Amino acid sequence: MSKSKVKLILEDGTSIVGDSFGALTPSSGEVVFNTGMMGYPESLTDPSYRGQILVLTYPLVGNYGIPGNTIDKDNLYKYFESKEIQVKGLIVTEYSKNYSHYEAEKSLSDWLKEYVVPGITGVDTRALTQKLREKGTMLGQIVPENEKPLSKIHDPNEDNLVAEVSIEKPQIYERGPKKVVIMDTGMKNNIIRNFLKRNITVIRVPWDYDVFANNIEFDGFFISNGPGNPATITETHKIIKKALDKEIPTFGICLGNQALALAAGAKTYKLKYGHRSQNQPVINTETNKCYITSQNHGFSIKEDSLPAGWKIWFKNLNDDTIEGIKHKTLPFFSVQFHPESTPGPTDCNYLFDEFIKTL
Repeated sequence: MSKSKVKLILEDGTSIVGDSFGALTPSSGEVVFNTGMMGYPESLTDPSYRGQILVLTYPLVGNYGIPGNTIDKDNLYKYFESKEIQVKGLIVTEYSKNYSHYEAEKSLSDWLKEYVVPGITGVDTRALTQKLREKGTMLGQIVPENEKPLSKIHDPNEDNLVAEVSIEKPQIYERGPKKVVIMDTGMKNNIIRNFLKRNITVIRVPWDYDVFANNIEFDGFFISNGPGNPATITETHKIIKKALDKEIPTFGICLGNQALALAAGAKTYKLKYGHRSQNQPVINTETNKCYITSQNHGFSIKEDSLPAGWKIWFKNLNDDTIEGIKHKTLPFFSVQFHPESTPGPTDCNYLFDEFIKTL
């Protein structure tokens, strides 16, 4: 039986042909690359990838399959970072039909089919990554060989992606007496798990839910990761500003880092091709200690826009961009990388403990 052919067509006209796996269906989005070596179940369910076609540079993908939809006692998926696959497509060099892992229940291809997500294999993903590095992140579409491509690709960054991946109403995860409000702007499940295992009660709220107007009592304020342009979620900025004005201990991760900066008065900009991997080196400017971190973002904070009273806390050792900010006197700080990992190193997991000390 012959394999179905499918094309990846970039907005600059580049057309790359490969073999189909997953769902044989058209799709479009922002084409981005990840240089990590593992962790595809976690990455594909990361809400920060909403609206994006993901290119994996590691040559062999799918060899350990996909685990089952196990739900833990807090009603969170045990092995995934959200309830569904978030990417619009997956591009790999070699898809492994044969998989082996003691927790695997299905193949990557079958899993993609469940969520109607197309995949392409047989592509030189490293050459494709070089193109994206040279020209910058581009829009693209996946088109089965016998179908007509779109004349214009919709840019997902024009949508409110945060509203698509946030929850609809507040949820409470009961633990100890200390309470942290989490603004869910597209949160990974492991962020919640990190607070719960530290005996912190979590009050999870939608991206535009004003906890102050609703008289919610809590000890700390947290802003999660998420997709899209951080400058567009102005409702979130206003609520963060209230937390800062009340001098409530505040911590942000990824999009939360950018949103905190914007609420404080700084500005953000889009990176040429972003940071997406589990091997990004950052340095703590206070200790000069280096950490290897997991990252997934396409925007950064403008260094010269940081207002008085704030300082750069972490910097990226590859391109010198800001990886964390901190207030000089008040308990406000955030990081651009993912201390909760999943996937990736856990070197910076201690930051959850540092935040809890401020409550």
